[in-house]
Amino acid sequence: CWSRTRKPSRCLSKAAMTSNLNALDPLNATVRARLDQALRDHLPDPAASDAPRLAEAMRYAALAGGKRIRPMLVYAACRLAGGSLEQADVPAVAVELIHAYSLVHDDLPAMDDDDLRRGQPTCHRAFDEATAILAGDTLHTFAFELLSRAGDYPDGARVGMVRALTQAAGGAGMAAGQMQDMAAHGQLQDVAALERMHYLKTGRLITASLTLGYLAAGRPDAELARNLTAYGDAIGLAFQIQDDILDVTMDTEQLGKPSKSDEKHGKSTFPALLGLQASRERAQALCRQARAALAGYGDAAGPLQQLADYIVQRSH
Repeated sequence: CWSRTRKPSRCLSKAAMTSNLNALDPLNATVRARLDQALRDHLPDPAASDAPRLAEAMRYAALAGGKRIRPMLVYAACRLAGGSLEQADVPAVAVELIHAYSLVHDDLPAMDDDDLRRGQPTCHRAFDEATAILAGDTLHTFAFELLSRAGDYPDGARVGMVRALTQAAGGAGMAAGQMQDMAAHGQLQDVAALERMHYLKTGRLITASLTLGYLAAGRPDAELARNLTAYGDAIGLAFQIQDDILDVTMDTEQLGKPSKSDEKHGKSTFPALLGLQASRERAQALCRQARAALAGYGDAAGPLQQLADYIVQRSH
């Protein structure tokens, strides 16, 4: 169904939310199966690699599981734009490779110095620091290699996907946000500065995931592109607020990574600046804002609406 009938926009009650999270299961299972197979197919085989240990570390980082939210956004946006799951495979892999690289580097001793990621030793603990740095570097470059050659896309769409991902990952996106994050250690930021930092560090890659899915579909629709950007900007900030909430309300076993790490590193967080309840209310308001951006697309936007709900209700 591609109905554009406008429906009320709201975030759901906890009972209805549970139903929506269950509704995500088929999408999540489909995406995970496709993504994991595509990652296995595209990542270098250690047995055939000039650098087997590097290839092993890359596979360790990229195939370690996780929520796979960014690839889900690629697939869901591609379908909403009239494309197929197959058209979304390559950009979904590329986005996940960039995400995996960022986590490998974030965990390094020079950054957050974390020992656990997704309940497993971080890459530099499972291998060594130099191998982890090179694995992150190679995951990063490999993402753009794939976008430049894999799949069947018009040249304009391919260039657009490369541009969107480079802008989200580089000096006007994730890298800039990480630099701001490190510079702010031990300093009290105001809410506006915190929101800007997280827009760069987290939000731009989330919005780029939607852009890549839209471009992969190959059906230009300027209004849909604007609405997907509005949706992505809202859930990107909501995602980070929920991360901050989980960092202070969950333990290490529940999170699969060290809890209270923001406090340990002297970082400003939304709960610290706004309080826990106000942070939850802000995340819910952003959820409603995201849902409103896609309210005109009816059932076709269902997976993205459910993802918005999930982002502010997840427990890890």
